[in-house]
Amino acid sequence: MQIAGFRQRLLLRVPLAGTFLKTPAFQLIEILAQSELDFVCLDAEHAPFDRNAIDACCAMGRALDFPVLVRVGDGSPREILQALDCGAVGIVVPHVDSAAKAAAVAQAARFGRGGRGFAGSTRWAGYATQSMPDLLARSHSETVVMAQIEEPEGVEAAEAIAATDGIDALFLGPADLSVGYGHDHQASDDLFSAMERVGKATEAAGKAYVSWVANAQKAQEWSAYGMSCFFISSEHSWMRAGATAEARGVHEIGKA
Repeated sequence: MQIAGFRQRLLLRVPLAGTFLKTPAFQLIEILAQSELDFVCLDAEHAPFDRNAIDACCAMGRALDFPVLVRVGDGSPREILQALDCGAVGIVVPHVDSAAKAAAVAQAARFGRGGRGFAGSTRWAGYATQSMPDLLARSHSETVVMAQIEEPEGVEAAEAIAATDGIDALFLGPADLSVGYGHDHQASDDLFSAMERVGKATEAAGKAYVSWVANAQKAQEWSAYGMSCFFISSEHSWMRAGATAEARGVHEIGKA
């Protein structure tokens, strides 16, 4: 029951490892589900995922009970609805820099007046095989909403964002945040101060703390700030690194 228990594990701050998927191919979901990753996140903000690709990848994730998140292109109700109806276990919403934006995102992801439109015939709903009470209860227990903190303004509002009902996790975006502070690297005191502040905000609110890292070593280092869920690189980096390592091994033949 990996999908059903994902939100609970996240909120309990069980260490979770996932990655961004940049290639819109459901076969990669099949392959990564065979790994020890806890989830993948389709990057519909920065990669060419249309609704058909999201639909296919979420279908494979559901079939294999492998949690699939979607980083939506923006926080609009339409983007959020489509990702969740396709069967995503949750959403990652970029550029949440105020409590008002956080509240709007949370509302769009939850059923209710002014929120996510209810349809019992979607993949997420089991194609009209589940009752309305069961679906409402499942949405409450299963659906994950992550707010990305990518601007200095988001850091300043971290406490209010973390306290927003319906927000399950704050995702600190180290690259965008570093650029926002005027830096061209991810090792500034500004970034580390932001990491500490967002960490305290999530702990006080009982929410999860998430970030992107290049590798497991960085995840271990940044866990000191309270982070427990990590989006590690992407399949692009892993394919390139694996291919390069094997090629270099072959190129070394005869050099000794």
